[in-house]
Amino acid sequence: MKKFYAHLGDNLSASIVVLLVALPLCVGIALASGTPIFSGIIAGIIGGIVVGQLSGSQLSVSGPAASLTFVVSAMILKLGSFETFLLAVVIAGVFQILFGFLKGGIVGDYIPNAVIKGMVAAIGIILMMKQIPHLLGYDADFEGDESFLQDDHNNTITTILTALNFLTPMSVVIGLVSIIILIFWEKMSVTNQKWMRFIPGPLVVVLVSVLLNVFGSSIIGTNPLEQKHLVSLPMANNIQEFASFFTFPNFQQIIIPEVWLAGFMLAVIASLETLLGIEAVDKLDPLKRVTPSNKELNAQGVGNIISGLIGGLPITSVIVRSSANVNAGGKTKQSTIFHGVLLLICVILIPSLLNKIPLSAIAAILIVTGYKIAKLSLFKELFQKGIHQFIPFCVTIIAILFSNLLYGVAIGIIVSIFFIIRGNFKSAIIMIQDNDKYLIRFRKDITFLNKAIIKQKLESLPIDSFVLIDVKKADFIDKDVIDEINDFLCHIHLKNISVSFSLHEYNPNHLLINYSKR
Repeated sequence: MKKFYAHLGDNLSASIVVLLVALPLCVGIALASGTPIFSGIIAGIIGGIVVGQLSGSQLSVSGPAASLTFVVSAMILKLGSFETFLLAVVIAGVFQILFGFLKGGIVGDYIPNAVIKGMVAAIGIILMMKQIPHLLGYDADFEGDESFLQDDHNNTITTILTALNFLTPMSVVIGLVSIIILIFWEKMSVTNQKWMRFIPGPLVVVLVSVLLNVFGSSIIGTNPLEQKHLVSLPMANNIQEFASFFTFPNFQQIIIPEVWLAGFMLAVIASLETLLGIEAVDKLDPLKRVTPSNKELNAQGVGNIISGLIGGLPITSVIVRSSANVNAGGKTKQSTIFHGVLLLICVILIPSLLNKIPLSAIAAILIVTGYKIAKLSLFKELFQKGIHQFIPFCVTIIAILFSNLLYGVAIGIIVSIFFIIRGNFKSAIIMIQDNDKYLIRFRKDITFLNKAIIKQKLESLPIDSFVLIDVKKADFIDKDVIDEINDFLCHIHLKNISVSFSLHEYNPNHLLINYSKR
């Protein structure tokens, strides 16, 4: 019981912030996927309560992922119905549990830190750019979209430019006032106004924005915002109508191979998204706690099974809501569970009140969140670590901005591998000079990939010099490299170069160049 109350205030405050962020995202992702609106809400509730309880992560928040909208809509089209797709979601959950038992979570451990931090920064930049149109009152794109290219043949940049031509004055005023409140509230809460920490700034923003829309429109001479500029949750007048929001899988299609293939593909994609998500959240965690990845896959699997059984979208760990949780001061998984409970209570009891929240206020919250996770200090940190970290970091950001999360991370990993190989090339063979004496030392396994380096170093030796080639620390030397050294020995007399070798007592590669020659 003492543990329950340890961080109760911080977690409850953070859960309200996550709730405010999750509400429009759940609805927007469902609309973009071509599924019933409540399917996104179901996924958010299950991701908070069920996955939050079973997960080993203290700060990760799970729910419907914007990056899966295209996959979901394509699968529904191929399978023929939403009910059959729900069956694929259930099957995906079973596969995820299997992945967890087979220790598939280890995949996340092979993602370079520079790529993970690039992914976090990219999400922050995307949040800011994608929310600018909503802040200006242009809500043509769905809330939560993360892709550069959009279904309407526009992209992130052209949408911002278009939004400038469709300004909604009330939205702009609400958005700017909201940002000012968030900045002021944070500065005051970290100085001498400690009581402000228990009242989340985003909650104040929502309350002020609703009042400003209702009563402030007359002050600036405009009408209140239309419903298309407000949060839009489904409302039920009675229990029977609320029950109609739930959809159930079509188990008669379980024998169709396409359903199992869709479930497997969905499990792979959702698992990769989750592993990336928890790696990113662990980097954001001030305490640097490590999430057990296999346990997380099991938790996600159970969540997807339940979500699919009652009509919810696929669930993954999502960075936007998780980063909002971290920035709002969440301390343990309580905040994730509380947000799920609050989401359930809100859609049952007060959907009409939530539907008065302006999207520009939510946009302001997300813009400030994006700024915090894509902070300049992160760029400075990676720059100070050198180009082998900074370039993969930047490439990952650019790739995600102009494609999507999975493609961007894949490109970032490829660039990181290039720098790893490049670094191994440089450190595998070193050359030290002392006047006209040189030492060339092989420090690692030497393969044909190192042939160009050893050739360049040998041919750079000046006339009348002496070189000692030390291979004692090399467990393996490729035959191509041996041939290159022997070719060099054939013409050292042209430069009057003396060569000596320091070899293993036993050389498994049969290196036969153990002699000195002047």
